[in-house]
Amino acid sequence: MPLPRLLWLPILYGFVLNSRPRRSAEKYAAIWTREGSPLAVHTARQTQLLRASLKEYRIEYAMRYGEPSIASVLEKLKSCEAVTVLPLYPQYSDSATGSVIDSVKGRYLAIRDFHDHPAYIAALSSSVKSFWEKNGRGQTLLMSFHGLPKRGAGVYEQQCLTTARLLAEKLDLKEGAWRVTFQSRFGFAKWLEPYTQPTLVALARSGVIEVDVVCPGFVSDCLETLEEIGLTAREAFLAAGGRELRLMPCLNESPEWIAALAEISKK
Repeated sequence: MPLPRLLWLPILYGFVLNSRPRRSAEKYAAIWTREGSPLAVHTARQTQLLRASLKEYRIEYAMRYGEPSIASVLEKLKSCEAVTVLPLYPQYSDSATGSVIDSVKGRYLAIRDFHDHPAYIAALSSSVKSFWEKNGRGQTLLMSFHGLPKRGAGVYEQQCLTTARLLAEKLDLKEGAWRVTFQSRFGFAKWLEPYTQPTLVALARSGVIEVDVVCPGFVSDCLETLEEIGLTAREAFLAAGGRELRLMPCLNESPEWIAALAEISKK
């Protein structure tokens, strides 16, 4: 966080950790699968598929907060001649990508972002088109990115907007057929706007009853996509008069995304 340690530590231990774990556990229970956490399941599968694509490399995955930890995986790779770290966050932010880079302490090459990489944009476009072919098309495409406090989010915000613009161009979308929003806001600070759920409510009240939502900032379905959008935001949209909110799957294990991962990793 772009705050002095003496400021954010009391916030973390005084407020966040006293309330968030219980609420998060309740939300995770709503999306848990027989195999476990969707994020962990998709990440493991992506790793297996990437190994098949890049047979000349050793490929492992790690979790920034969880197991297997970054430290434990790097220990397994210490005999390797060189290690590249690929944070699976397309757009750069200090709180996500920067946190991973900090954790490897500058000893390894880390890919900073791939928000405008042609293969990533192509994989997103292919995913959206495939969804539309199978399910039809709503009145509006909402591109929802993870939110951040407005203060210090300049690079991240611009990269999200660039990703959205490139995706819209790849899909040949006209102005007004799509919009960008930001989700996952909490606390009292001003976050990146417009906010996803209030935008969905406003759309429903204005007569837009069918909305498609894609989350380009997440390469795997997780709590923020499946619960926050697929359950909570959908409920708010329907309560406001909407008829159908269709959440598009993240890139997950799509062949186009695995090919993009291989290209991003090698370059």
